[in-house]
Amino acid sequence: MAIRSPFGWYNSANARVKRVFWTCTAAWALDSMDALVFSFMIPTLMVAFGMSLTEAQSINTANFVSAAVGGWMGGLLCDRYGRARLLQLTILWFSLFSFLSGFAQTYEQLFVLRVLQGLGFGAEWAVGAVLLGEMIAPAHRGKAVGTVQSAAPIGTGMAALLAGPLVGALPLEYGWRVAFWVGILPALLVFFVRRSDDDSDIYLETRRRLKEERRAIYPWAIFAPQALRITVLTSLLAIGIQGAAYSVSNYLSVFLQTERGLSAKVAGLYILINSAGGFFGAQVNAYFSDNFGRRRMFRLFGAGFVVMATFYLLAPLGNSAWTLLPAGLVYGFFQFGLYASFGPYFTELFPTEIRGSGQSFAYNLGRAMSGLAFTMPVAWMIDGNLVGISTGMLIGALSGIVLAIFATLLLPETAGRDLSGPVAERRAIG
Repeated sequence: MAIRSPFGWYNSANARVKRVFWTCTAAWALDSMDALVFSFMIPTLMVAFGMSLTEAQSINTANFVSAAVGGWMGGLLCDRYGRARLLQLTILWFSLFSFLSGFAQTYEQLFVLRVLQGLGFGAEWAVGAVLLGEMIAPAHRGKAVGTVQSAAPIGTGMAALLAGPLVGALPLEYGWRVAFWVGILPALLVFFVRRSDDDSDIYLETRRRLKEERRAIYPWAIFAPQALRITVLTSLLAIGIQGAAYSVSNYLSVFLQTERGLSAKVAGLYILINSAGGFFGAQVNAYFSDNFGRRRMFRLFGAGFVVMATFYLLAPLGNSAWTLLPAGLVYGFFQFGLYASFGPYFTELFPTEIRGSGQSFAYNLGRAMSGLAFTMPVAWMIDGNLVGISTGMLIGALSGIVLAIFATLLLPETAGRDLSGPVAERRAIG
């Protein structure tokens, strides 16, 4: 009998799956916290380091580019050496350099530390999503992996609290440093991952078969003719969704402080409410994507995101909590809900032998190009006084969603796809 409860899959899961689920969920929340705390502290960091908005965004963009490189490397290594082992390594790496970012004394030092941090956090999401996605029954992959994605708004809320109330309560010289130092916390999660026990049966069987056939995994396998189309289209989808989301979220604190007239503390609390809406948006997307399909959910949430971003940024809402908080709650529902189908969809599109590298490459290329093609141009337009902050944010958001929807028109539907065996692998590529 089918499991109808949104959490029925969890109740029927064994102890190993539950432990991996909670480890990936906590890691993704803390990863998201550290990825966005810099963006939310941009007004503070501009003062602390004497930076322009373009210079501050250049650090963010460099961080995303390094995440693309680190993500692809991590994906390649997890295909070769195991998902669980790489999950441990990536968590340790990005935690260490998050912590060290709090000791930066100059713009150049902060730039280098954030680039090094990106190498680790770029791989963490994809490795965790692959690991869990291979363990879950096909009928419930969207619910399980999408629920992990709902930890992102929790991490965003934590980032908002760090960048707003915490930083605002401390002297300028120390507040932002403490926010970065908190980034060491994810390192504790490595004690919950068992390198020898937590790789999926699907992965272990594929490795055994490749060894018997004396076949190796090469870095360029995702660009082979039979995989190239999926690699290109998933990359376009990731670029579009993340370009749209980051075009708004990267400047949200700046927008609330400059155009809405809020203090840093209050802006952080308002963003926290947006994150609360995002938690429910990711849960809704995760539940319905198994029944309605991955592509349809991207389109529905993309349309909702454009509508609510337009309303939130341009409507005459003033700075009243009675207007901004409800609008932000609904806006957050769609912004974070956009991401929930990434994990299950990319896991189903790539075959087991290149799943880690393909998924990591596409998702993290999206992160990198979202900065180069979307958030940096937004900063240039704003700094050059070509458009206002809200208009620039909206231009980036709309452009990204158009690109993402175009990609879904060319990608196949995969909800419920069986990942086991060579037949499933050929179908996933073809």
